[in-house]
Amino acid sequence: MSRKMIPVEESLAKWRKEPKFRAAYDALEEEFSLASALIEARSRADMTQAQVARAMGTTQGVIARMESGRVALTTRTLQRFAKATRSRLRVTFEPEGPGPSKHQ
Repeated sequence: MSRKMIPVEESLAKWRKEPKFRAAYDALEEEFSLASALIEARSRADMTQAQVARAMGTTQGVIARMESGRVALTTRTLQRFAKATRSRLRVTFEPEGPGPSKHQ
């Protein structure tokens, strides 16, 4: 018996039409975004998790948890990560959606 393989993109497109899935996915966007930024900074620095850990004075497991997006990180920790990866930490605030651009 053979199984039909469904491409991930096709499944995701179908799931995104479901309101409950979309709400859960959107709720995790910030975690995904931060995790992605950490991984990208480490990649640009051409470093392994172990190398970043040594530069920060911590363990590879801590870096893995940071990059998983499942832990709340302090600004101080993000600054240490930035320094270890020879990056600059920048925090921005973006509007949530359409609306007036000036506070009235």
